[in-house]
Amino acid sequence: METREKSRKRVLQGTVVSDKMSKTVVVRVNRMKMHSKYKKQYRQSKNYKVHDEKGECQVGDVIRFEECRPLSRDKCWRFIAKVKV
Repeated sequence: METREKSRKRVLQGTVVSDKMSKTVVVRVNRMKMHSKYKKQYRQSKNYKVHDEKGECQVGDVIRFEECRPLSRDKCWRFIAKVKV
């Protein structure tokens, strides 16, 4: 009998920057990184396309989203919940 552990999906949090597509929002996630040599912190951001089935998200909302199977060429994240409106 083999028991496989269910792999945990990555969960991220970010701010909605665009909601112009149907059932899709663009979310920006900001990260603080530190330069390895100079030890200076700098901000790095990345945009993710997130599937929003019901169209609940609007620009400016802070949302939480998780990884899922590929839904299109560049969309493989699914909306979970609003953190802040």
